[in-house]
Amino acid sequence: MTMYASTPEAGTLRFKRRLPGPIERVWVHLVEPEKRRRWLAAGPLDARVGGEVELRFRNAELSRGDDRAPEKYRDHENGGTAHGTVTRCEPPRLLAFTWRDAPGSSERDSEVTFELAQDGDQVLLTLTHRRLAAGAETLAVAGGWHTHLDLLDDVLAGREPRPFWRTHTRIEAEYATRGLG
Repeated sequence: MTMYASTPEAGTLRFKRRLPGPIERVWVHLVEPEKRRRWLAAGPLDARVGGEVELRFRNAELSRGDDRAPEKYRDHENGGTAHGTVTRCEPPRLLAFTWRDAPGSSERDSEVTFELAQDGDQVLLTLTHRRLAAGAETLAVAGGWHTHLDLLDDVLAGREPRPFWRTHTRIEAEYATRGLG
């Protein structure tokens, strides 16, 4: 069953996923670069308030047998870096950081928050991305997070990760038909 993002307010996306636990295992997949690169992006994350975050995306390397990125994402097919600063860190339950695509740019920072709660042998992950621009950015971010969280579930369950770009293309189209963007 596909679990779509909700939009609790303008410029905000919220995803909820139940993942294989325990909570400490999910936490390390958020903060340790080698584990995080298997489902999202590599790069340092200083897990303390004020710590720097650098996410280096290599989406074309997240799964085998994937198609090329759609033309509109070709520049981001296997590159792109996000920068930020940790704003909240309460291991292993809460991690929040700002998000900016280019350091020193004039764009407004958005903010990503991961909340984890143990639920039996599973973990409820709630991801909230705030301060997004309306329209195409929200649609792209929804498709991206949704696909990356699908890959996190695959990694934690010990399954071969699904194809990133094929999944992203399908999911983004589904969000568009739901009126997002």
